[in-house]
Amino acid sequence: MTPERRLSDLLGSAEFARAYTIAVLTAVFSSFAIEHIASSVTLATIIAVLCVVGAWILWVRREELSLLRIAPSSLLAFLAWAAVSIVWTTDKSDTAFGWMELFGFAFLAITVGHIRDTLQTVRALGDSLRFLLLVSLCLELLSGVLLDTPFLFLGIQGDLAVGGPVQGIFGSRNMLGFVTVIALITFVVEWRSQSLTARIAIPSIALAALLAFFSSSPTVLVLAAAVGVVAVALAIVRHTPPERRTIVQWVLGVLVALALAAAFALRHVIIALLDAGSDFSIRATLWNTILDFVALKPVEGWGWYGAWARGEFPFTYINFLLDDHHQSALNAYFDVLLQLGAAGLVLFLLFGGIATVRSWLVASARRSVVYAWTPLMLVTLAVESMFESFTIVGAGWFMLVLCALRAGQTRSWRENIDAAHTGAIPTLRPER
Repeated sequence: MTPERRLSDLLGSAEFARAYTIAVLTAVFSSFAIEHIASSVTLATIIAVLCVVGAWILWVRREELSLLRIAPSSLLAFLAWAAVSIVWTTDKSDTAFGWMELFGFAFLAITVGHIRDTLQTVRALGDSLRFLLLVSLCLELLSGVLLDTPFLFLGIQGDLAVGGPVQGIFGSRNMLGFVTVIALITFVVEWRSQSLTARIAIPSIALAALLAFFSSSPTVLVLAAAVGVVAVALAIVRHTPPERRTIVQWVLGVLVALALAAAFALRHVIIALLDAGSDFSIRATLWNTILDFVALKPVEGWGWYGAWARGEFPFTYINFLLDDHHQSALNAYFDVLLQLGAAGLVLFLLFGGIATVRSWLVASARRSVVYAWTPLMLVTLAVESMFESFTIVGAGWFMLVLCALRAGQTRSWRENIDAAHTGAIPTLRPER
């Protein structure tokens, strides 16, 4: 056997796909730590190398893939609009680098989505997050209890002994809270799908819950409540006979609309209960200022940057007006609106919305609990986007693309086109 053939067999093997997936997930979720321990160049190099390896894997597996189903069309449209924004941006080089980062994380998600199925993805994510959360807890214990000194190069303040907030290796308490919610969903799905024994699942859930508590992040409560409500609603739909499922879906939709209206009407009471008045006040002031700049370029925006570039207009001027140092709009929707305008926001909403509807319909019809992971994750990302901009950069963006790809692989117009060429009947695919 030639060396080229041995290399192709290695890249196309299931063992290498699992190792690659764990490497990607670990690198993506520890990107803050990598950047601050080494440098942004080191992080970019790691992502670039993983993209090259991923492209090689996809090439080796090209006979298993369909070009039409390589990525959701809504994702491609959003990426194209972000790339086009280089025409009118105030800094073409920063926009180019911002777009390459956006594309790089998206490409890694596409690769993982094509070489691993849903259960395999959940297992790999669970293994990665168990390791990273355990590392975070050990570093917080070392910093806040044993040495009683902050690890500033990791953003760890060493406040564990006084009850938090803690940040782990994720840079901020809100990011840690976001990751712990993702971990809790993943660990529970692992346990319920019987791919993980209680001996591992229960300590994993306890670890994520402990760090969620010590993060003292107000968004954790909101995310937990949203995920809990969606999980209950999904369980009701899944246990409803197929002939009555449509009616139940519409009733739940109406109830969700009423709940959102009530939450908006009682927003001041909810903010007071969460003791998040100061945080919300900061966000409201920031969003109002952003809208003033959006009005200057309402359709196309100011150009794609992702995280706010240092020294670049309008971000520096917004921080100057507010006498602050925000690194994002603290809301993914406002960030997209500012950077890509109303056109970009519509594409972003279509991308996330279509994925959520598809994944919900799949989870409603399939018996296996693992199919509930995708809609629960997309709801988490959608709700988190109201308070942070995590879903347009780094791990949050990676998870959004991965979940959208997973949803599109099961329910997509491309299935019918592929079926027409192969003679398959996608609607008769058996439930599992």
